[in-house]
Amino acid sequence: MSNCREPRGGFEWKDTDANAYQQNAGAFRRGITTDEAMEYYSQYCHQYEEVLCPGRYNGPRIAADAMARYYPRDREQKKIIDIAAGTGFVAENLKAHGFKHVDALEPSTSMLARAKEKGLYETLFENMLTEDPLPIETDTYDCAVVCGGFGEGHIPCSGLTELLRITKPGGVICNVMREEYLVNVEEYKECLEPLMNSLEKAGKWTLVSRDVVPNYFIDLPGIVYMYKVN
Repeated sequence: MSNCREPRGGFEWKDTDANAYQQNAGAFRRGITTDEAMEYYSQYCHQYEEVLCPGRYNGPRIAADAMARYYPRDREQKKIIDIAAGTGFVAENLKAHGFKHVDALEPSTSMLARAKEKGLYETLFENMLTEDPLPIETDTYDCAVVCGGFGEGHIPCSGLTELLRITKPGGVICNVMREEYLVNVEEYKECLEPLMNSLEKAGKWTLVSRDVVPNYFIDLPGIVYMYKVN
């Protein structure tokens, strides 16, 4: 019996990839609530870094590379918040590009504890991004990065307003997510890109780029949004 399968375009999934997909899918299953997702992460965090290892989960690298392209110089001066920080994958990649000042926002106590152990962040906030005000002053960050934070039971569309509030005018918001969630997650299908567009029409931000990228998670494509805050 073969230990591989080919779900997309001839890309071969090993059994370990298929198992990783199933484990990660538990946090994003249809109908999951935010509380249920946090409970899942409290159990999953011990395997999280092995399951979502580089080469299998490439979102953090994609996000950091996008930021490095946007900021070719003076990276050490930029103040960044890593939204849905998990155990710190994005921060690790940002630090490799020379970004020095990174804070974390992560609602899972277990995930945040692991991130704290790594010493990657200056300040850590144990909060979920929603429309509710965060304990962060307005216009604090040069950049807000969200990687893997949008999905079933995760960040609601209304969280965009808080992202705009805490990011400085002239700053950038980078959101990296699985492309299929735009159609598979009911709230996003009806709201996410329409809300992004309406915020642009209202003069809140300006689209810099919208890129579909391959192999975001295993062979599944991702999408990278870059917006400049007005």
